[in-house]
Amino acid sequence: MKTLRIGCVFGGFLSLVLSVSAQTFTSLFSFDAAAGAPPFAGLIQATDGNLYGTTGGNGANGGGTVFKITPSGTLTTVFSFTTCGSCTDGYSPIAGLVQATNGNFYGTTLSGGVFLEGTVFEVTPGGALTTLYSFCAQNNCTDGQAPEGGLVQGADGNFYGTTVIGGSGTPPVGTVFKITPGGGLTILHSFDRTDGEQPYGTLIQASNGSFYGTTLAGGANGSGTVFKITSSGVLTTLYSFCAQSNCADGSNPEGGLVLATDGNFYGETNGGGTDLFGTIFKITPTGALTTLHSFDALDGEVPEAALVQGSDGNFYGTTSQGGMNNAGTAFKITKTGTLTTLYNFCTQYPSCTDGQNPIASLVQDTNGVFYGTTELGGTDAFGTVFSVSVGLGPFVETRPTSGKVGKAIKILGTNLTGSTSVTFNGTAATFTVVSNSEITTTVPTGATTGKVKVTTPHRTLTSNVSFRVIP
Repeated sequence: MKTLRIGCVFGGFLSLVLSVSAQTFTSLFSFDAAAGAPPFAGLIQATDGNLYGTTGGNGANGGGTVFKITPSGTLTTVFSFTTCGSCTDGYSPIAGLVQATNGNFYGTTLSGGVFLEGTVFEVTPGGALTTLYSFCAQNNCTDGQAPEGGLVQGADGNFYGTTVIGGSGTPPVGTVFKITPGGGLTILHSFDRTDGEQPYGTLIQASNGSFYGTTLAGGANGSGTVFKITSSGVLTTLYSFCAQSNCADGSNPEGGLVLATDGNFYGETNGGGTDLFGTIFKITPTGALTTLHSFDALDGEVPEAALVQGSDGNFYGTTSQGGMNNAGTAFKITKTGTLTTLYNFCTQYPSCTDGQNPIASLVQDTNGVFYGTTELGGTDAFGTVFSVSVGLGPFVETRPTSGKVGKAIKILGTNLTGSTSVTFNGTAATFTVVSNSEITTTVPTGATTGKVKVTTPHRTLTSNVSFRVIP
């Protein structure tokens, strides 16, 4: 469970911000009680071009919020949850959101609902919320409790997620579930400690249709696992951490995984490694693990979130602690393990108005800039939204990233108005420009797997990943 931290700051390093490569850091917004706080989760970019996220508490009704923020930093509250024992809409949404194909957002709350053990909800961009499921509806909470991770929409249109406790395992230490857009929930797997416990991170679906994730603890060595689970619930443990002496391979992965363009998965552990401050690892789909980097405190420690692969092929992430001011870092790491610290938080001690303790993943906007949140710091010490630009140019993103010929596809981008061409690996497609940030199209006949390109009045934009055409 996420907990508040107060990072201590080394006074001798107050003016030091490591700038190995050119980057620009901007603090965009500081949360206060009215806006909701703290923001435990990262952001997502929606088809309207704005960023959306959640706060775990406060807000107009005291139970946290769903918010929208523009890339320039103007924040609007979309929905405010209510903290009360009889409120069925849930409260404390500490996980991030996912925008579904219908344009609405789906997420989870840690607490509240009919049985006070958390919910799954749907909320429209206009702020109309529907509670789809309240956990602990089954005897002894065999349907799970406390969903701390976010949801992912599978290729079948359903949503998949996890709870960190509950289920039918002995002991009941978490579940993997599937839920339909209408709220029909199916438990796919109940962990029992031998195969992992406490799956905190959001799942990710690979091209083979299976989902991949991590557990914070449990497994053969008690220090967490990487697992694969099919949509029908067949779970395979791919790796159990702390298999090496002194946990040199890492321990306790709290964040989820990212599926990279090379077909491998990348992630982080919040403990273990050479200096016991956490690691960054690569793992193949069959479970062969390579430790790419061990944090040493000065370059960060306790990374709690998933990585994101940037449009340049490198990975970007955060550490919740450590760095020059012991308040966390933002970093870049190559596939071969070369790490660069992009920013050390709390450079403005004692106020820390630039933020403190980033525990969430970064997201790369289609304008090329990375955006994130900090759990603490800012003008009112309730956390911040920030951006880090490393000089990467704009691109387009397809949703989804695969499909058969004729499949409806949304293309997300920046400054798309007036676009004159859309191609799938060179094959032209018919399209409609919906807005400055969205194009709708279908996979054209004759398309093959490759990059999607959009020609705008200003430039030709290329997708950040190849679109996979399913036979």
